[in-house]
Amino acid sequence: MPLAPVDESVMIKDLVLDPYPIYRRMRAETPVVRVPSVNRTLLTKAEFTKMVKDDAELFSSNDPESPMHPAFRAHTLMRKDGDEHRRERMAMQKAFTPKIIKTNWAQVYRDITAEYLDRLPRGETVDLYQEICGPVSARILIHILGLHGASDEDMMRWSQQLIDGAGNFGWDPDLFAITDRANQEMNVLIADCAERLRAEPDDSALSLMVNAADPIPWSQVEANIKIAIGGGINEPRDAMATIIYGLLTNPEQLEEVRRQEAWGAAFEEGVRWVAPIQCSSRVAMDDIQIGGCDIAKGDILMTVQASANRDEDLYEDSENFHVFRDKNVHQAFGSGPHHCAGAHIARRTVGEIMMPALFERFPNMTLPDPEAVKWRGFGFRGPINMPVTLN
Repeated sequence: MPLAPVDESVMIKDLVLDPYPIYRRMRAETPVVRVPSVNRTLLTKAEFTKMVKDDAELFSSNDPESPMHPAFRAHTLMRKDGDEHRRERMAMQKAFTPKIIKTNWAQVYRDITAEYLDRLPRGETVDLYQEICGPVSARILIHILGLHGASDEDMMRWSQQLIDGAGNFGWDPDLFAITDRANQEMNVLIADCAERLRAEPDDSALSLMVNAADPIPWSQVEANIKIAIGGGINEPRDAMATIIYGLLTNPEQLEEVRRQEAWGAAFEEGVRWVAPIQCSSRVAMDDIQIGGCDIAKGDILMTVQASANRDEDLYEDSENFHVFRDKNVHQAFGSGPHHCAGAHIARRTVGEIMMPALFERFPNMTLPDPEAVKWRGFGFRGPINMPVTLN
């Protein structure tokens, strides 16, 4: 079998600005393709991305060339497999369970959402990305993790800096210098909060880890919290902004979502249409063939769930936002052992609480200029602004 073809035309900046036409071409012409600018073999079809994600023995998460390690200054659970991955994941998993969210935190999330919506001025145009999507996600995450004392601004800044560092496939040293400073700040906060939670335990993720009968090492407690900061803000933030855009640019769908109270379906379509986490790396642990191409042991693969979520084999009219699909088997939260631990939280907070509250408060909200919305990101993607008029 031949090696995967090489595409030297694709640059990281192209993927940051608008990857979807590139992925559409790749799915049709070169679904397995080596891209030198990111130093990985991209897999763009859903069957390939799921196969790789589901098989942790053949495809390891421990990518030795991932920028995640310098960005987080740690070997995080995202780059681990098997028992080691499971132990660190389970150390804080209880804080993310549906039962804990429903019984302990759901009303807190409703109160936070209402508080931030109360601040918005009716009749004016505001940037919901800055005023709601980011801050509400940050404030909810502070409660989930037990990081009381952190500001919304700190959490949003750290999250974005970690995301930029983890996606720094061009290995820009300036981005790693920024994540170094962010890590120092987060370490101080995490240590202070841990001391408080040892004295006054609660059901937050940090409290569960520091008060465990058999705790994981402190370095991994820090790493777990940072992983949650990196993913726990951008996923709900970007999902919410994407859904707002999708519904306001498709008013007939918005009307039907309201009529059926189909906010959960709107959430699933939003994360399918523009996956907040666009791609992930895996390392081939043996020689194998994918899509008729030889993959050598040690090759670094990139599963592009952003592309898999628009695979024409699974979806009709895949490039467009359509809430009421017959089926929506997206991979926005990954697949296999590394399926996103915060998926239930995102569904609960965005789909069940934040979206209904926003559209109930401002039933005639409009997006005056859809062209003004800017989308960015290769590893992580979403709108970076959302200027709406509140009515």
